[in-house]
Amino acid sequence: MSSSRKKGLTTIRRLEEIPEFRDEAEEHAFWASHELSDALWSQAEPLAPEELPPPRPATTPVVIHLDETTLRRLQVLARRRHKGKEALLSELIRERLDEEERHESRRRVARKSSSG
Repeated sequence: MSSSRKKGLTTIRRLEEIPEFRDEAEEHAFWASHELSDALWSQAEPLAPEELPPPRPATTPVVIHLDETTLRRLQVLARRRHKGKEALLSELIRERLDEEERHESRRRVARKSSSG
């Protein structure tokens, strides 16, 4: 075993040992306790540009003040989903904005149809 190996990690020696993952959280949990062998790493080839994930959009830091209870709830949920609290909060805000925009759009359509 290489001296760079982390204690307690299961070493994957064949690609067939890597399961299919239902979601990113399951994959994250798996890789938190597993690592690829040096032999597998040596066989790895770089991904083609079209195989790479798209770059993340630029972000702007925002200061937000949360009460202790809300912050604690956010931290608990983030841990359950294997995410950082900032990433989860960003995701929740995007989801809620999508909901609000859909709701607003339906209200506009309803107003147009009732006024015509």
